[in-house]
Amino acid sequence: MKIIVPMAGRGSRLRPHTLTTPKPLVPVAGVPIVNRLVKDISRVLATKVDEIAYIIGDSAYFGDDVVDSLTKLSESIGAKTKIYRQLEPLGTGHAVMCAKSSLSGPAIVAYADTLIRADLKLNLDSDGVIWVKEVEDPSQFGVVKLNQNNHIIELIEKPKKIVSRLAAIGIYYFKEISELKDCLQVLQKKIISTGREFLINDGIEMMIKNNKIFTVGEVNEWMDCGNPKVTIETNQKMLDFLYNDQENLKGSFSSIESKIIEPCFIGNGVELINSTIGPHVSINDGSIIDNCLIKNSIIQKNSQIKNANFSNSMIGNNVIYNGDFTQISIGDFSKLD
Repeated sequence: MKIIVPMAGRGSRLRPHTLTTPKPLVPVAGVPIVNRLVKDISRVLATKVDEIAYIIGDSAYFGDDVVDSLTKLSESIGAKTKIYRQLEPLGTGHAVMCAKSSLSGPAIVAYADTLIRADLKLNLDSDGVIWVKEVEDPSQFGVVKLNQNNHIIELIEKPKKIVSRLAAIGIYYFKEISELKDCLQVLQKKIISTGREFLINDGIEMMIKNNKIFTVGEVNEWMDCGNPKVTIETNQKMLDFLYNDQENLKGSFSSIESKIIEPCFIGNGVELINSTIGPHVSINDGSIIDNCLIKNSIIQKNSQIKNANFSNSMIGNNVIYNGDFTQISIGDFSKLD
């Protein structure tokens, strides 16, 4: 089994937190989004993952440090790494085709901007599976339409009328992904020449027209990391899940006259001084929290927070903050003192 991870986007909706850190590497509940996604998928699959192909952007933004971290991620589940680059934002279909030399055999395509809780059982009678989540307002999503046999017959992007409430979450299984590659190859030049985005759905729709059977898989929880607000909400949900699963959420940290209200993630080298932390706070490695009251927030690595009382906030890496905002979003290397 292969996992194909398109992750070349700049994460503009998550700025300022993605100005220096690619969105898939932003930690949520102490672990980068892409790491948690890949490990969650590999853990629930019955089949061993032997290769992970990452489609990343240009080397100025996705540098050697990113490649090294992705290689270590693959190695952690016993898989080899393939790195491909998408240098133009021409759509999801184009991103997948950037990894065309890896497009053979059974594979899962998973976009690195969502987290899930699911049992990814594969329907071996299907040529493909699209994982979905039922939503209240389908007009904000791409949805799938089913026939009486519960086979997917159409993919509809942001429908104006309710034709389905089953929103595609960005995770797909292909029994033989070379069939997707063949369809995308036929369509690629024609679609890009029109100026519109070239989507993975274009290839899937062609496969369906060629009588390939696609079914749906459902997830228990679908969590977005698209902007600071929803990333904080996802951090809260993940901390609840991990705490209830009795996973270790604490590194080696020091605490002086401080209180932790669970669930919280506290990384290695963190210093808590005269502070109350939690619930639902993630503090990553090396950060110092002094005389603070912090709830439902994310603080990344090597930041210094003093005299603060805030919630629903997101603080980047290497930030110095000493202020009185009750809610704030600060990017990497910022100073408010």
